[in-house]
Amino acid sequence: MGSSNLTRLLLQKILCSRRKLHSVAIRIANADDIRPGAPHAIHTLNWCASVKEKLKNDEIPGESNCVCIYKVPPNMRLVKKKAYEPSIVSIGPYHHGEPRLQAMEELKWRYFHRLFNPKQQHGVELEPVMEAMEKLEEKAQRCYSDEVKLSKGQFAKMMLIDGCFIIELFKELNQKQNFTQQKLEIDEERSLLKRWMLPTLRRDLIMLENQLPLFVLSELFQLITNSSSSTKATPSLQELALRFFNPLLQRNHSGTQENQPNLDESTVKGFEGKHFLDLFRSSILPNLPEKDARGKQTDMMRSISELKEVGVKISTAKNHQSPLDISFGKWKLNMGKKLIIPPLYIEDHRGTLFRNMMAYEKCHRFCHPDVTSYLFFFDGLINSAKDVGLLHYKGILYHSLGSNREVAKLVNNLCKEVVPDNDESYLYEVVNNTNSYYNTWYARERGVLVHHYFCSWLVGISTFGAIVALYLTLIQTASGVASALGPLHDKHFCSYIIDSISLPFSGYPSTPPVPTEGEINQSDKCCERLYTYLENLLKGGIDKCCECLCTYLENLLKGIDETKND
Repeated sequence: MGSSNLTRLLLQKILCSRRKLHSVAIRIANADDIRPGAPHAIHTLNWCASVKEKLKNDEIPGESNCVCIYKVPPNMRLVKKKAYEPSIVSIGPYHHGEPRLQAMEELKWRYFHRLFNPKQQHGVELEPVMEAMEKLEEKAQRCYSDEVKLSKGQFAKMMLIDGCFIIELFKELNQKQNFTQQKLEIDEERSLLKRWMLPTLRRDLIMLENQLPLFVLSELFQLITNSSSSTKATPSLQELALRFFNPLLQRNHSGTQENQPNLDESTVKGFEGKHFLDLFRSSILPNLPEKDARGKQTDMMRSISELKEVGVKISTAKNHQSPLDISFGKWKLNMGKKLIIPPLYIEDHRGTLFRNMMAYEKCHRFCHPDVTSYLFFFDGLINSAKDVGLLHYKGILYHSLGSNREVAKLVNNLCKEVVPDNDESYLYEVVNNTNSYYNTWYARERGVLVHHYFCSWLVGISTFGAIVALYLTLIQTASGVASALGPLHDKHFCSYIIDSISLPFSGYPSTPPVPTEGEINQSDKCCERLYTYLENLLKGGIDKCCECLCTYLENLLKGIDETKND
């Protein structure tokens, strides 16, 4: 009976131990298993095999050399989102179909209908244009860095509608021979534009995310021009585009066309671009020598206030070809330095232009960061509203933002969240030479003197007055010392200092030196002779006076000689 109970207890303990071991094993297996219930060893083999299979079969495509239209980097977009997103019109696939931009889609169709209207006597044929877009569709899609969410047919349709809208817009403005915002005259019967649209269209069509490849637009332009019955010479698409976008970067502050760059056919052929933003950027690039055109920039540019203090002369460039042509050299018989900068007109739309150019240079690996270097140069040159005022006074910077503080804020925010390309700066010689001159002994000492004693005309007058007062004080002190040299023969200079110090406490000066016996006798003789002269003068006439005066002078001289002999 006892043995059976003992056996029963042993069996229960063994079963409990097996259950515990089984539960522990399941927990260990499930801890490393993504799929519940799968054995640990089998799961390990499965995920290892899947990684090897994926590595073997999947091919990660590299970025195509055709890519030229990018999404703006997120860090740059956070600074000012509005500068990278169109306001009224979408061009290309990135912003296609957004509800807030649908109002302009109707205008695009009206331009398209005007161009391909079958009721026109000399209209443009639609079939060849559609076939050309189908052929270019695959090549055009490879120009975009991000995934295009449009189907094959939708992408070709988008290229056709957007491209025809741009070309018709350029042709309409070319017929008026006026591309400036200030003098735009719209024919109400013919034009579909409102007056407020043109500046906003310029701003939207220059954005990086709002572009079509230039070869697509060139093909469209060529087909439409060849189908047209007009006999007038039509400028090239590049020339029309540069004329359209030129007001975005006003080359002179007066707003006239006199100093605008020459945009004839031979000049435009030298400008290359993948799209409108790249084309306009190439038109403002600096004229650089082929050798050592770019190099390493070691430091940031000093502010205009600091450069003025150390004697750098700032002047505006005349007859410049590019707003990016900046130079630094000698002047005044090689005794001073001179910084020459072309004039720049700043407004809110300029900020959009520069931001998109800088974003393109940051994304596109086949272009030099020249505009980025230019913006960082101005970012260092302007640190306050005072710097903006100095540049405006020199004729370099013009703006329409209301205050110098707003301009300084705009310029400094352009380079926010952007890293400078100091290893490939076209301004490396200008910045390095300027900083080298600033660090010289003469420049530092002159800067300290100007900063503390001649920072304004009022402080300068006070400093000059103090110098004049110090000069007069030195003259007065020298005269006092010269007049005291005689008494110093009789008494030491230190005794006079002791008397001056002790006078407030003693109330009287020290006892003067006692005259000698010879000095007393000589004084008495002089008094007797003077008394005799006055007595004879009262008794006698003029002749007697003259005789007495001569006798007095003779006796006086005789007494002086006697004193010397003694």
